[in-house]
Amino acid sequence: MFTELYPTDGQPTISPWRLALVTVMQFAENLSDRQAAEAVRSRIDWKYALSLKLTDPGFHYSVLSEFRSRLVEGAAGEMLLDELLQRFRQRGWLKSRGQQRTDSTSVLAAVRELNQLEIVGETLRHALNCLATVAPDWLRQQVTPEWYERYRERFDEFRLPKSKLERQQLIETIGQDGYHLLESVYTAEELSWLRQVPAVETLRQVWLQQYWVDEGQVKRRQPQDMPPVSQWLRSPYDTQARYGSKGDRYWVGYKVHLTETCDNDQPHLITQVETVLATQQDHHALAPIQADLADKGLLPEQQLVDAGYVSAKRIIESRETYGIDLIGPVHSDPSWQARTAGAYDVSCFQVAWEQQTVTCPQGQHSVAWHLAEDAKGESVVQIQFAKESCQVCSRRALCTHAQASGRSLTLRYPAERHETLQAARGRQETDAFKVAYRKRAGVEGTFSQAIRNADLRRARYIGLQKTHLQHLVTATATNILRVIHWLNEIPLARTRTSRFAALVRS
Repeated sequence: MFTELYPTDGQPTISPWRLALVTVMQFAENLSDRQAAEAVRSRIDWKYALSLKLTDPGFHYSVLSEFRSRLVEGAAGEMLLDELLQRFRQRGWLKSRGQQRTDSTSVLAAVRELNQLEIVGETLRHALNCLATVAPDWLRQQVTPEWYERYRERFDEFRLPKSKLERQQLIETIGQDGYHLLESVYTAEELSWLRQVPAVETLRQVWLQQYWVDEGQVKRRQPQDMPPVSQWLRSPYDTQARYGSKGDRYWVGYKVHLTETCDNDQPHLITQVETVLATQQDHHALAPIQADLADKGLLPEQQLVDAGYVSAKRIIESRETYGIDLIGPVHSDPSWQARTAGAYDVSCFQVAWEQQTVTCPQGQHSVAWHLAEDAKGESVVQIQFAKESCQVCSRRALCTHAQASGRSLTLRYPAERHETLQAARGRQETDAFKVAYRKRAGVEGTFSQAIRNADLRRARYIGLQKTHLQHLVTATATNILRVIHWLNEIPLARTRTSRFAALVRS
């Protein structure tokens, strides 16, 4: 299973299967590397699970970090979860074409959140520390004594100036120092390899985002001149961490999507883990999730998701590509007509797509049909009715408030998307949809269990790949715990209800 991760020669190593099992048990109990290594050395239950003698001395805790690095470098993290899922399928505890549910949550990066002054200060300080390690003699010739005072300590808010003017001056000084260092690096022909130092490249990127040079004067960019927030580097120590938001939550880090089975007669098992940048919208993760489930042979018949994953486009793609019935609430019609009883919303109009004509409830035909794109770049068709027809219509008050023109409509294009959207809006009002969709809420319990058992929402490691490995191992450990409970016939926990709510229900 792990043969390709290790060389065929060299010093003997600890059995990889044991390290894999230790890693899973470590996450099942939310232990650090030191604590896990101590458990191997001292706990009888761990020695029994690992087939070790009672006198076995264990290993140094750093071995676990080395094992994780091998998994990341060999892109082998998926093997832990996939192998377990395969064993579950062989035992009949997992099947395809059932029901599965997907949701996401925020993940805090393993770095502190920095303000703009701290970001530029720490980025330059990080570059100086790295260059002091690889080229100390060269760096000593590039800096002045003031730099030692300015960058020797970590940039913390309580050490920084309080007045706005002093902070602005410090930001500009840091900007000048950063440009000086970059110029020194890129003009050092005999040490051209310095440009490849990751901290130097990070410095260059941050300076492009934060500063610009006007006639030799370094100036800080104004917010309107900066790149989109999604591209901002939030820390020099984890360049993949991004500023994310979901509802009323804001964080710097990543986002993780979990997909699990939810059939009534089987244990609820996590089948897919997707770790992405915090700035990525949920619906962008749907296609990779379904593709991975297809590769594993674990595609569901129905996939329950929240509104962030659902659109007419996603419903069609899920059905046509993978045969999945994507169940989730689509966005409601935002027009005032849809919110007013008896008014004419878009569902009241008849669309003749081949003739490119729309007929209103009163029998009037549209006079304009224009293809366009919405704010997200999706194809739409804009419909316009004649002003003269609308102004004399007896039902005008229920159709449009426009004074200078007739009724206008914006429809999804092509026809299949529009019709799918209308069908989904009608479907989500039915009792059958509400009964089926009720199961989606159970995925919140999965997040709760993974957060309590393995601290899912807090990254242990630096970088997207290592954080993804953390989530894969967390899912593997969670599945093992769930199968144990299922075999022992321990029922699923019920949603807790407050005493007052229970009193009202009774």
